[in-house]
Amino acid sequence: MRPSGRNLSEMRPISIETGVMAHAEGSCLIKIGGTHVICTASIEEKIPPFLRGSGLGWVTAEYGMLPRATNTRTRREATAGKQGGRTVEIQRFIGRSLRAGVDRQALGERQIVVDCDVIQADGGTRCASITGGWVALRLAVNKLLKAGMISMDPLTDHVAAVSCGIYAGQSVLDLDYAEDSEAGTDGNFVMTGSGRLIEIQMSAEGATFSRDQMNGLVDLAEQGVAELVAAQKAAI
Repeated sequence: MRPSGRNLSEMRPISIETGVMAHAEGSCLIKIGGTHVICTASIEEKIPPFLRGSGLGWVTAEYGMLPRATNTRTRREATAGKQGGRTVEIQRFIGRSLRAGVDRQALGERQIVVDCDVIQADGGTRCASITGGWVALRLAVNKLLKAGMISMDPLTDHVAAVSCGIYAGQSVLDLDYAEDSEAGTDGNFVMTGSGRLIEIQMSAEGATFSRDQMNGLVDLAEQGVAELVAAQKAAI
């Protein structure tokens, strides 16, 4: 039995509300169970120096968590004077994932920055950030298309992510914090709307796993991503 009472292949409730930030070109509040993330997309008519003259655009991400997003207060990283290693790793993961669904030539020499701010955490914050980040990115790109600033849609497919793992010896979909903290195996799966794999982060946290178990987790992830993509489509 899962702590939440959910079935093994049951997602937490999914909600995506768009237009939550008045000044951003694209924004949404994504809620997956008790995990709530505000995602914004900001268009900048500039690109990193290493891309100048290439004709290619860039999509990057930043990630942060409010001090009381968790059970106990987390010190603001600005107070420490630098980002922690976990934060840097997560925002690189988000950026890589979103870029996999972008035709950077069609985007042109401009940058879109996707900010993901966790206001409440209950497991799967990086996956929620990718899923919500894509919605914010989609809305920002729609503005570029409507304004005639680009002639082709640079978004090639939906991008969404979900966590799966082995909890109490059973493969489960969409781990919440109670499961994530006790899981023997934990994985984050990023896929396109058409079911293509973008990235898998998977590791044994307390027990090794078999090839068959890994394949079973991929199957669960496909189901979960399909539900998330449906929520993305409904939101936009």
